[in-house]
Amino acid sequence: MEGLPAVSDADYGYISGLLYDRFGIQFGDKKKVLVAGRLAKRLRELGLSSFSEYVRFLQGDTTGKELVELVNRLTTNHSYLYREREHFDFLTTEILPSFVAREKHGAMAPLRIWSAGCAAGEEAHTIAIIMREVLGSEFKRLDPSILATDISVDALKEGQIGRYPEARFRELPKQWLTKYFQKVDGEMWEALPPIHGMILFKRLNLMNMPYPFKGSFEVVFCRNVMIYFDGAARQKLVNALYEVINPGGYLFIGHSETLQRGESLFRYIKPAIYRKEV
Repeated sequence: MEGLPAVSDADYGYISGLLYDRFGIQFGDKKKVLVAGRLAKRLRELGLSSFSEYVRFLQGDTTGKELVELVNRLTTNHSYLYREREHFDFLTTEILPSFVAREKHGAMAPLRIWSAGCAAGEEAHTIAIIMREVLGSEFKRLDPSILATDISVDALKEGQIGRYPEARFRELPKQWLTKYFQKVDGEMWEALPPIHGMILFKRLNLMNMPYPFKGSFEVVFCRNVMIYFDGAARQKLVNALYEVINPGGYLFIGHSETLQRGESLFRYIKPAIYRKEV
């Protein structure tokens, strides 16, 4: 692209290799223009004139802060509430009612859901709304919680604030928008405590295993994350997710993703929905 510093094969190889080695993110050989475009502003901020200088800056940074900045600039965190509605319909009609019914007949694990690769928290807030709506009078007794993790510090900061432009609510039923959010500034809406307070936001590199969790999850949403991974990294991630899901629990992935037969121990339920056998 005109006006952008050129990225040599060696510099691109170092940057893409670093992303893969540390985070499992695979950029491949065709993303040089994307890398140049997303990092050009960062080079200007640092007063650097070439990607070779930037690579040397990365190599000399012993704090790890620039690596975090690199991930923030190169990972995409665009989402919206109620995305891929079929998943939330399944959570509403199948998973949560089944959990409540089983819980009434004996001791159950806590109702915990993990939004892995949560971006700015749109998915986590949608899950919180669904849980509030479905559980009703059972909500207080079950005391459900949501863990939302992402590798991007910038995305997590937005999620922790819980404030989004109106465009991100385009799929959310209007009655839920006015019930669970308040308009605060122009086109911005902020999550109210009944749902925002259910969510714990944490930074997590999904390639750093085993995960530092106490307890496991009834449901894990890990949607549109594996598109960045190659086969080996994807398999490693799926195996790690299997270990933190309760027997009988569910894994949601993106509709553009799939788990091949023999690739995991999960049982296929329907497109992009898998279950860990009891």
